[in-house]
Formats: sequence, structure tokens, C-alpha cells
Amino acid sequence: MLSPRIPELSALEMLASVDELGSLSAAGKHLGLSQQAVSSRMRSLESQIGSALLTRTPRGSTLTEAGVLVAGWAAEVLAAAERLDAGIASLRSDAARQLKVAASQTIAEHLVPLWLVALRRQQESLGLTPTVVELTVGNSESTVAMVRSGQATLGFIESPHLPPGLSAAAVQDDDMVLVVAPEHPWARRRTPVTTRELAATALVTREHGSGTRDVLEHLLTTAGAEALAEPLVELSTTAAVRSAIAAGTAPGVLSALAVRDDLALHRLVVVPVRGLPLRRTLTALWQTGGSPPLGPARDLTAIAASVLPISGTRRKV
Repeated sequence: MLSPRIPELSALEMLASVDELGSLSAAGKHLGLSQQAVSSRMRSLESQIGSALLTRTPRGSTLTEAGVLVAGWAAEVLAAAERLDAGIASLRSDAARQLKVAASQTIAEHLVPLWLVALRRQQESLGLTPTVVELTVGNSESTVAMVRSGQATLGFIESPHLPPGLSAAAVQDDDMVLVVAPEHPWARRRTPVTTRELAATALVTREHGSGTRDVLEHLLTTAGAEALAEPLVELSTTAAVRSAIAAGTAPGVLSALAVRDDLALHRLVVVPVRGLPLRRTLTALWQTGGSPPLGPARDLTAIAASVLPISGTRRKV
């Protein structure tokens, strides 16, 4: 039989987190616990093992020599536990391996399919039954509402305004572009559009609650624009905005992912903007805890941060 000196897996996971992140507070945030709770659990672990594992300083916490040894041994135990967890998960019914995801339009149309393919391949390589993913597409506002109400376990938004009361992690950065129809006067101008010009122009935009619109208004306001022109047209889908811009209705700002084909076919033209970095952060949301719920939700979030689209930058979750 194992002796009473053998810690629980959660305590070993906590020790590994402190070693990786360098402080009790960072480990607590990662695990969804307070710094006080982590500190108390670490003292209990030290008492159980009978040796000091951490050196605590105002700058953070580092492992003692004994702590390094225990963390090294613990890594093998945790890896075996992860394999055990994956094996147990494979014994569940298909109904237990369903995941409800909500995502704003650009993410749902251009990124989620890549992520789901990667998730399926990862699960099949482990011998797991692929997760059945139920995807609901809306704007950032409706995605937040679904996660908050529990209708979706995981959400992905484009808005710069993170909702209070939900946990979040940045997964990628996404480039945005100002585009016009080839016949538009801006398509032939030799100088970039200024921030002031863009703010004063009536654009084709998405509806209120859309991450694309929220980001643009946030960027312009942050850049010092005192007043923003009312949109010429508000539309509820990215496809409708693209069509209106291509028809010459007015300029618009969209994700580079959304207009990639239009640019290649010369239906739209990119217009440079001076002094305004058109880039936004794509964010994963879930209800509570420092990490998404263990299982497919956490796996999909990690994949979202690692599968790089044609336009964008990875973010470490």
C-alpha cells in the first residue's frame, strides 16, 4: 500500500504550476484559486512530505532543491494521470462528449472549422471518440450571453470589451483592413487615409454588438477621434457588408480573413490607414476557473491558440 506521504494529484498539479509560472498568485490564477488557498495547500504539501519545497520572496516563489526533485518525479505521475484521464474519457458515451460552442461570425466562418479538424485529429490519435461540437454563430454580444447563461460551454469573441464575471484568454491576434470597391476614389489615392478622415466617413458596418464594429470604434476613439460619423449602412452579416462595399456603397473595415477571396479576385481594394494599427485580439470565454473546463473545451481552446490562420498571430493560453 502507498504511504501517507503520497500527495494528491491536485497538490502535485499545484506544485508544477508554481514551478512553471514562478509565483503562488500566478499559479492560483491559472488554477482558478486564490493566492491564499494555493499558499495554504503548498504548506500542507510541505508538511506531508516533510521537506521545504518553496523559497518565498517578494518577487515570487522558486523551488528548493527538494522541490525540484519532487516536481520532476511529479511530472511523470501527472503525465500518467493525464493518460488515465484520456482513457476514462474514451469509455464515456457519445452523449458525454458533446461540446456547445458559440462564436462571432468571422471566427465561426474562418477559424472554427480549422480548430475542429485539429481537435478531431488529436482525439483520433489518442483513440478517443471525436467530440460532437454544436456551434452557434452570432455576434460578440450574443456569444457572451450564451456563455453567461450556460447555453454554451465555450465562446469566442472579437470585441475588445471583455465581459465581467466570465473567464477569458486571448487566443490569436487578427488583422483588419480598410477596403473599398475598385471604383471608389480611395482606391486610387497615393497617400494613406488618416485616422481623422476615417472617423469622419460614413462607413458600411456591422450592427451594434458586433466585435468588428466595437473594435473599430474602440481603435478610433483610442487614437483620439473626437466624434465618429454615423454608419451609412448597418448590416447583420459580414457577407452583406462585403457585398455592400464591393457594390460601391461606402468603405468598410473588416477582418483580412473575411475579405481574402475578394482581394484575390480584385472585387475589393485595401486602403492603408496612417497611424492606426488595425489589429484586434480574439478571445475565448468560459464561465469560471483559471482554465477552460477540462476535456474538449480546454483542448479546443489550446488548439485555437496554436492553429495559425493565413492572417493572424498566435497567443499563448
